[in-house]
Amino acid sequence: MKAFAAIGLTLLLHGAAQAQTGFGEGRNEESIAADVNIAGDVVGEVRDSDGIRHAILARQGKLIKLGTLGGSDSYATAVNHAGVVIGGALNGSGAWRAFTYDEENGMRDLGTVGGRSSLAIAINRDGAVAGYADVDSRTFHAFVHDGKEMKDLGTFGGKNSYATALNAQGQVVGAAQNANGFRRAFLYTPEQGMKELPTLGGRVSAAMAINDKGVVVGASETADRKWHAVLWDGDRVVDLGAMIAKGNSYATGINREGTVVGTIRSGDNAPLTFVYENGAMRILPNRNSHYLTTKITDDGQIIGAAYTGHKYQAFAKPVHPVEDNSWKIVDWLTFFTILPIALWAINHVWRDYKAGLLGPRRQQVLWNS
Repeated sequence: MKAFAAIGLTLLLHGAAQAQTGFGEGRNEESIAADVNIAGDVVGEVRDSDGIRHAILARQGKLIKLGTLGGSDSYATAVNHAGVVIGGALNGSGAWRAFTYDEENGMRDLGTVGGRSSLAIAINRDGAVAGYADVDSRTFHAFVHDGKEMKDLGTFGGKNSYATALNAQGQVVGAAQNANGFRRAFLYTPEQGMKELPTLGGRVSAAMAINDKGVVVGASETADRKWHAVLWDGDRVVDLGAMIAKGNSYATGINREGTVVGTIRSGDNAPLTFVYENGAMRILPNRNSHYLTTKITDDGQIIGAAYTGHKYQAFAKPVHPVEDNSWKIVDWLTFFTILPIALWAINHVWRDYKAGLLGPRRQQVLWNS
């Protein structure tokens, strides 16, 4: 795998005022940023030219490849404030297994709930992990792992379920099939178990993120079979997609301040990123949108991937970009290139002005003398 460029990493880690792409990977490689913590640790994956996926941790100017559990591939999905990384890695038998990683203990296999494979999706500040794992060869269930054992969260009477996020209180969200086979968004609490969240009139829904205040976001099918981003705050269901003129929308992240981000897809057009905050919807223009919008951090960084040069590149940008009005080298070069041309044009205009206005007037004076 080619060496990574340090400059690309530095720009990403320090969250330059304008959006930056990539981990500094080689031209034939691609990357996706999955999460960043308060210390600036960035996690995700780099896929090399052979298609092999490598879980990546970018920390303090260094890129760390986390390795695998004996197989060929791995990828990271989240990192908490303590710097513990989670994701999925292939073991020696070719099965994907949920893992945690820290510098002291390296990579640890979290196991399954009876089947062959598992995947860790979310981790909270206390180190609890949520994701999904095989029950047998045909079904998989959402789980929460408290650091000691993996708990099967079950379903709504169907076969499968999966968890997508959890907060500091141990509340887990995701989607679970009901007896009719339709996926429904759920909220799990240690006290009450799994609770189905209401849809927007459609058959299916999925919860994708939850903040520490218990506000949940995701997407729901509507009665007319469209997908709308949705917010559940415990008292009401807010149809965020109704604020978007066209396309299907999916909320994928919410931070502690309640700012929501997500994706809009319309036909064959490139996906757009939306931001919902303080009751207002904002759609980012093409140049500022992610191709994949995965989440928003508590300090306002939108995490995901851009799609440039026919490949994904890890992408982090502030939800409120700071305008940098200082002149760069290219601005000064442009200025000094244009200045002589501008002066030449002004000189010619002034000469023509004098010839056309002052010249005839002077001649009139001479004729009348």
